[in-house]
Amino acid sequence: MRKIAVAMAKGGVGKTTTSVNLAHALALQGQRVLLVDCDTQDQVAKFLGVSPKYGLYEFVTGRDERGQPLAKMETIHKARENLWILAGGIKLVELKHWLGEQPREQRHALLSKTLVPKGDRLDFLIFDCSPGWDILSVNILMAVNEVLCPVSLQAPALEGLKTFFGYLISAQKLNNDLALKYVLPTLFDRRTRQSFDLYHKLRRFFTRQICHPIRYNVRLSEAPAVGKTIFEYDQRAIGAQDYQKLTRRLIDDGIRSKQVPRFF
Repeated sequence: MRKIAVAMAKGGVGKTTTSVNLAHALALQGQRVLLVDCDTQDQVAKFLGVSPKYGLYEFVTGRDERGQPLAKMETIHKARENLWILAGGIKLVELKHWLGEQPREQRHALLSKTLVPKGDRLDFLIFDCSPGWDILSVNILMAVNEVLCPVSLQAPALEGLKTFFGYLISAQKLNNDLALKYVLPTLFDRRTRQSFDLYHKLRRFFTRQICHPIRYNVRLSEAPAVGKTIFEYDQRAIGAQDYQKLTRRLIDDGIRSKQVPRFF
């Protein structure tokens, strides 16, 4: 199972757009995906046009809002074929308080113990992270071993990337398996020189991690308003093409990592 955090220390760079469309693209390829919304805005459910009764708070604590015991499977919502979600929302504020009240030696690794399933029930576990840095963010980075970092091709986003590096370095001290695997340029506008300049700058710094950019596309911003992914809203849109390329890269990387080297 691949465990991936879609994370960046700045909002408005396309984290949820990437998380939702990547998760659905993987599901359409037959991959079994659990998408976890780690933001209080509850955008994942809205983007997918679903209304789960429960979510991440209930999954981790094992209780509903009245404090009654709740089975974990009741908190996981099937959003599409092969795609399940754990919703976020305002209850995540309470979850952060709950995590903070746990024993010090356990509080940073609770998600990795409670959320990561055993066996081969899933192919991908994807976290749509909030831009902040708190106890929930630390827990997510303890539970994954790959980070996909969307970077909008605008100057302020590069500052956010520098800030995120600081977070990542801190997390790697606790999780040696954690690696920045993908840097995904977003909002690539072919009409502006700035997009090309920033893209080439990212390519110089992240030769191995850089991905094909997600081009600026109105259809990508329209799709969530009707609760659809880009593949449901307009599968011919350039946004759909770009996320298909990202999906193919992730799948191909997974195939290569499983290949056993031959010795002659």
